[in-house]
Amino acid sequence: MRNLPRSLLGGALLALFGYSQVPVAAAADFSKLGGELTPIGAEKAGNADGSIPAWNGGMTSAPAGWTPGHGDPYASDKLLYSIDASNLAQYQKFLPDGQVALIKAYPGYRLNVYPSHRSCAIPSEVAARTRSLAGQARIGSDGWRLDQAAGAAVPFPIPENGIQVMWNYKLRYMAKGRRAQLSFLLREKGGSLSEAKQWATEFYPYNDAAVKAPADTDGIEAKLLYEVLSPSSRAGEMYLVHSFLDKVQSSWIYFPGQRRVRLAPSFAYDNPIAGSDNLYFVDQINMFTGALDRYDFKLIGKQEMVVPYNSYKLVDKSNTYEKLIGQDYLNRDAQRYEKHRVWVVEATVKADKRHSFAKRVFYFDEDSWSLLHVDMYDAKGNLWRVQEGSLWAAPEIQACTSFEYVSYDLIARRYIADGFTQEGESIDLTAGLQGRVSDKIFNANELRRRGER
Repeated sequence: MRNLPRSLLGGALLALFGYSQVPVAAAADFSKLGGELTPIGAEKAGNADGSIPAWNGGMTSAPAGWTPGHGDPYASDKLLYSIDASNLAQYQKFLPDGQVALIKAYPGYRLNVYPSHRSCAIPSEVAARTRSLAGQARIGSDGWRLDQAAGAAVPFPIPENGIQVMWNYKLRYMAKGRRAQLSFLLREKGGSLSEAKQWATEFYPYNDAAVKAPADTDGIEAKLLYEVLSPSSRAGEMYLVHSFLDKVQSSWIYFPGQRRVRLAPSFAYDNPIAGSDNLYFVDQINMFTGALDRYDFKLIGKQEMVVPYNSYKLVDKSNTYEKLIGQDYLNRDAQRYEKHRVWVVEATVKADKRHSFAKRVFYFDEDSWSLLHVDMYDAKGNLWRVQEGSLWAAPEIQACTSFEYVSYDLIARRYIADGFTQEGESIDLTAGLQGRVSDKIFNANELRRRGER
């Protein structure tokens, strides 16, 4: 799928490369949900050669001794094969362009592939609401904003276009809120490891079944609060983000030296993140965040691909950052890959807009609508950055979730690792469900209060 030329849209070549034709609106048959499709729209059956199993409900009960970062239900799985420079030609059709580029660029870079497990469960309420509400969500007349959708449901379980897939991702179920101590890591050119640590508190009002329409959340998609703990030069900084369903996000920053909260209109799109050495843009947070207004999104289809999955090794707290963060790439033994079906969406910048990434190609897990991989291209069509996520089943919320992800810059030949939790305090995935995270803390007055205490 090199650069996704237009010729790939022909039916014969789509079939050759493993894509299926995208369903059109008239063909959307929502009666299939819960039958041949899972309740949120994935193909329930396995694939032809058995390398992708059938979905049987996912992981609904916790393995013995499980807490996030402790325990791997698939630890006994044997390695099937590794993909590296020596056998790339054999497996290249199952890889995004970015993985191919990384294998070619870095000696020793490899993908360790294990048996596939469709571990992502679906909360019963989400399953029931997705089926009952199917067909009711609406995209606005501008082609990107979400005009109508209800909470605790996948808005477009049988997507007709790329923008619908993007909203499935943005509103995927991860419970109402969560909290974790996260680290942002990169290797300096001299080899030393740089770390910025922060508390991240996230609130997802659209994961609440009480939400019947966008007005019920004041048009809010998500609220994010980041409190910087280190390095000492930045300790005490706080960032507050409100992401919306119909407009550009609003952001505020608290600077402890000034003891003031300021609006941060530049904390959006392709503005570099502080401390990233210009390797990382704001809208790369959580693989993609913010408004969808600068791109046209084309749904290419679905493909069987080797992707990061069941990344329990990567969140294992027995690891250290020195062990995980290599000079050129993430420790290859810490990342697990499996073959799964993914939705592929190509985003190109609109003629009247601008963005440093002229094109992005997104790969979404069919079972959870999580974003597993992104390839990012410059204005000349050159592959510039490659981002991959993590994914693991969390029985306590009856769904899959993710924190860790990495972004490789092929031009600078450096990478960042964000959302890493191994050396932080415990991950609280049920904070929103249990009332430990609520809407009342996500405002500028709360930033000011926390900064002055």
